[in-house]
Amino acid sequence: MTTVKTKYLGGLRTENIHLQSGAKIITDAPCDNRGKGEAFSPTDMLATALGNCIMTIMGIKAMDNNIDIEGTELDITKIMADAPRRVEEVELVFTFPKKGYSAEEKALIESVAGTSPVPLSVHPDMKQSIKFNW
Repeated sequence: MTTVKTKYLGGLRTENIHLQSGAKIITDAPCDNRGKGEAFSPTDMLATALGNCIMTIMGIKAMDNNIDIEGTELDITKIMADAPRRVEEVELVFTFPKKGYSAEEKALIESVAGTSPVPLSVHPDMKQSIKFNW
């Protein structure tokens, strides 16, 4: 069964509809690759998917262990390589709210960071740098 329906809109832009929810995402080629940079690029989506997948699996682990991580923020930095043009590295910086987490809670949340589907699906040459600010 199809998950996402994509239409090329021209001008290096796509419209993507998530069929289950009806949510839409527009992508645009980045300025450094002949695009307008007016929306997420496909490689921005890759980096975002990586960070959001890790955040989600941390949320599941937190929920299962009655740890409140609501309000956690994530800064995602995508670093491109030139030859071939690809995502070389994604830097992820998680900043947790000041809620007095124990060392055990921190270790539990950090332990699942690389175990979710997207981090396990990307090419091993793509570096995943993860930092936790507690």
